[in-house]
Amino acid sequence: MNVLLVRPHPGSDHFGLGPFFRVEPLGLEYLGAALLARGHDVTIADLRFRPGAATWVRRSRPGLVGITCIHALEYDQVIATAREVRRASPDAFILVGGHAAAAFPGPLLDDAIDAICLDDGEEIVPQLVEQLERGGDPAEVPGLKLRAGGAWTDTRILDERPCLDLVPLPARHLVARHRSGYHCLLFKPVWLIETARGCPHRCSFCSVWQLYGRSVRERSIATVVEDFAQSGDSVFVADDLFWYNPARSLELAAALKQRGVYKRWILVQTRTDLICRSAEIMAAWRPLAKDFDIFLGLEAASDAGLSGLDKDAGLAESIEGVRIARELRYGINGNFLVGHDWGEEEFHELWEFVAQYGLQRAGFTIHTPLPGTDYYDEVADRIPRQPWSNFDMHHLLWEPRIGVERFFELYAETWRRSILNTSGEKSLMDWVRQVKPAQIPYIARVLWRTQRMMKPSAYVREHHATHPVATGH
Repeated sequence: MNVLLVRPHPGSDHFGLGPFFRVEPLGLEYLGAALLARGHDVTIADLRFRPGAATWVRRSRPGLVGITCIHALEYDQVIATAREVRRASPDAFILVGGHAAAAFPGPLLDDAIDAICLDDGEEIVPQLVEQLERGGDPAEVPGLKLRAGGAWTDTRILDERPCLDLVPLPARHLVARHRSGYHCLLFKPVWLIETARGCPHRCSFCSVWQLYGRSVRERSIATVVEDFAQSGDSVFVADDLFWYNPARSLELAAALKQRGVYKRWILVQTRTDLICRSAEIMAAWRPLAKDFDIFLGLEAASDAGLSGLDKDAGLAESIEGVRIARELRYGINGNFLVGHDWGEEEFHELWEFVAQYGLQRAGFTIHTPLPGTDYYDEVADRIPRQPWSNFDMHHLLWEPRIGVERFFELYAETWRRSILNTSGEKSLMDWVRQVKPAQIPYIARVLWRTQRMMKPSAYVREHHATHPVATGH
């Protein structure tokens, strides 16, 4: 069967760090590899680049179109894409999958969509394609929410989540035409690698552990080494929690060195308390890249703030984790959450913490209740109707305690204290000196867009334009 896999444009990205991140659609690449192994013809259309969905439908003539929905902010855009595909190919079976679709499928119950994948696509989608190809009943395929006769029903759940080595390597060649356009922070092109999936922790703002039941699955050492070896010089490891398994982490570092796999740049995501007990592991990994960055969810500037997020780690671990990482010459990219109920004192507390520990290389996102979390269920009644694009962690979803105008004055001031403020400690020329000459237009364009985050009026204008509206959840 001809299968078209679509990565929609996420829609509005006027605020936040989206311009710094455009990574390859790794989930679709794994799905593509699973389908190719079964003999199907697969096309991946990344709609963040031209052409649009209708053109790809005409080119590939698909029997099934799979559309990925990774984040809640994309729900409206995914439905719009499905409707465009339906107009271009009325008979194609349209399936939506991805993290946000599986974690909270409700907003996707639209007549343009035939089914929603509720679990790992590598296992479910090949079964669905073959069922459709032989004229069978899709209801026999597990892990789906299926539209039939004007109603939606769930098929049986998977007996067991598949081993990640079910599909050893992603079919990266399906997006080779876009490789030079994939970037992350200062590096371009960038390769995305997954070595493990899931997280055992229970942070209240995160939907990952709630989808996977706090489980973690790991790819084999041999598979991960091969993926690193085949990838380019700059790598973003997408694992929800890197260095989770100490023995495996040391074994993987040793295997990469034995294979002679060294990179220009690696970025991983992990926790401060894990760093505090993993100095040996981090020392083993550090020689594997010339520049090695860690993304840390620092989240709050007080123990009370961390406790309120069920972080299960305190401020002492934040401070010590940053110290250990810096001592080993890792770069730290942090993120803090800013609450709707914050007053002046919480903003000042954050600013003082950032200044004291030199954490200006950080992002500041609004604490957003993501669909699929218990937190979302707790506050859903407080959220008025609005576009799903407001769930980008840079919009207020409801009236803040100190009023919209004052909140955004303080929020914009928080961003002005970051390194992204080209009128602050790090100038545009400082940024330009860090990249190759060919990448200067890219970094200049990205920084120009992010300066909007320092302007309270831009947030206020956007807020009033999107609250309330007639469509939404």
